[in-house]
Amino acid sequence: MTRAHASTTVSEAQTTDEARLVRPASAPPGRTPDFFIVGHPKCGTTALWEMLKAHPQIYMPNVKEVRFFATDMHPRSERPGGLPGTLEEYLTLFGEASPQQRAGEASPLYLVSHVAAREIADAQPHARVIAILREPAGFLRSLHLQWVRSHFEVEKDFRKAIQLEGERRQGRRVPPSVRSRPQMLFYSEYVRYVEQLRRYHSVLPRERVLTLVYDDFRRDNEGAIRAVLRFLEVDESVAIASKEVNTSVRMRSQRLDRAVHAVSVGRSPVTRAVKASVKAVAPRRLRRRALSATQRRVLFTAPRPPDERLTLELRRRFRGEVVALSEYLDRDLVSLWGYDGVG
Repeated sequence: MTRAHASTTVSEAQTTDEARLVRPASAPPGRTPDFFIVGHPKCGTTALWEMLKAHPQIYMPNVKEVRFFATDMHPRSERPGGLPGTLEEYLTLFGEASPQQRAGEASPLYLVSHVAAREIADAQPHARVIAILREPAGFLRSLHLQWVRSHFEVEKDFRKAIQLEGERRQGRRVPPSVRSRPQMLFYSEYVRYVEQLRRYHSVLPRERVLTLVYDDFRRDNEGAIRAVLRFLEVDESVAIASKEVNTSVRMRSQRLDRAVHAVSVGRSPVTRAVKASVKAVAPRRLRRRALSATQRRVLFTAPRPPDERLTLELRRRFRGEVVALSEYLDRDLVSLWGYDGVG
């Protein structure tokens, strides 16, 4: 983010009341977060979470992507261990935050979720929200690579995955891992940027929603972080090292990946036995490092160059979204993202 643009956005936020802890009378004891990094995936949310955790006036739990309020994307009844299923469990995540700290969390699916904005505002009426948006074609390509890596998507070919959206909306060709939430693979829904921002603006004052552009975050990381710290009204002079995490990779072999994944989760009697043997001799942290090293060296490699023809098709398809977002934010993203030359 350029400093001029960032300061304009943040100065508006500073004209509002102080964000204080507000809980509904019926809520169980605990700490409600003050701010939320709502998304998108593959837009720098993990890096931002890591950097904000390093600030002494900010508390963020070690669990990223809590997803508590995105009940349409992650039903609470189907959550793996470690993710809260009740409000009491959720508030416990922030119990160690001191009264002087801003408490926050990062769940990138909160932006595409149709219910998260309202649920967040109900839980914390004075919430501050941070969204990061990225050029649509590049964003969807990175998202597809991530969903393949996360075992949500089984179609490795990006073009075919995009084309499957119609069938998946009708309940067909949906992978078992997302059978109860097929919208995870409705790629076009992720770039309905204006619609997503309006959901938050309808329940929170606009000055409490900070919209960052991924290009700014990459080009001037320090300036973007300072803008976020001003938005949260914490000391912006604290030195925070830049981070680059969760970079895009391409899976070499889905068959090999399924085998490694089966051992890691222990779903069959054989893989459960293997996992139990490994657990008996290796601590959890060491096991995670070994799995990560195996994935980096064996399973993943650098992504192939983008398909230029598909990229152009996507840019033409989503040009209207970029134009609408430019008007909504009063910023020329059409030129910034190169959509002015797209017919």
